[in-house]
Amino acid sequence: MQFLQLAIGGIAQGCIYGLIALGFVLIYKATETVSFAQGELMMLGAFLGLAAMGSLGLPFWAAVPSAIAVMALFGLLLELVVIRPILGQPAFSIVMLTIGIGYVARGLVTMLPGIGTETHTMPVPYKDQIWKLGGLVLNVEQMVVIAATAVLCALLYAVFRYSKVGIAMQAASQNQLAAYYMGIPVKRLNTLAWALAAGVAAVAGLLLAPITFVHANMGFIGLKAFPAAVVGGFGSLPGAIAGGLVIGVVESLSGFYLPEGFKDTAPYIVVLVVLVVLPNGLFGEKLRKKV
Repeated sequence: MQFLQLAIGGIAQGCIYGLIALGFVLIYKATETVSFAQGELMMLGAFLGLAAMGSLGLPFWAAVPSAIAVMALFGLLLELVVIRPILGQPAFSIVMLTIGIGYVARGLVTMLPGIGTETHTMPVPYKDQIWKLGGLVLNVEQMVVIAATAVLCALLYAVFRYSKVGIAMQAASQNQLAAYYMGIPVKRLNTLAWALAAGVAAVAGLLLAPITFVHANMGFIGLKAFPAAVVGGFGSLPGAIAGGLVIGVVESLSGFYLPEGFKDTAPYIVVLVVLVVLPNGLFGEKLRKKV
């Protein structure tokens, strides 16, 4: 029973990792670059939800979609104003730019008087509720995380499988030049990918906020979501969720059964093992270059 309890907690945490990793993968598939600002985008989404409920007085069910929509718009503007002008430059330049965006976002939030330096509690209607199933005690906050992740994954699957925009994004991710010659608006799809990644990051922040509180440094969780993207296969959307679940469960079990300190290093040990056995990740595509 204790093992099952830990596994459920690990799955919930892994869902958060998986959602942030989805942002990594979406941007990578669209632009073949890595955005290390995903953790900070998650943090901004949590603060927006907190501000919507606190300052604006919106109910929880209205504040959540509002925060997600604002973050999606922010991601769209970020791509247009900051990212697009340097596309075509070496990948290292874009990576450093995204790291800088993360630092700027964290710094600006910290500068907000009475807000950025404090730890806040998000007033969700299911706060501190539990379900009891026999000897198993389920935290409703964790169940909401798991359920919301499942719903979001189903929606994304439907978008990429059945909508014209989703199919076009898949085509562009396979070969941008060929997609451009076939009349697909690649630049618009890149912008949409950033907006989608920011929106998904906001969902992760709003789901994580009731569990770990809202603070300026909560974006550092992105450092553990990156291994999730690597484990799942950096070009695979299902792999991002699967990698997140693997990292979350391993972290939860190692924190209880192994000596102190293993919990923080477990995700990176898993990455090393997976890369040795499966260099492309669990769901990564095998890439070959003909010379």
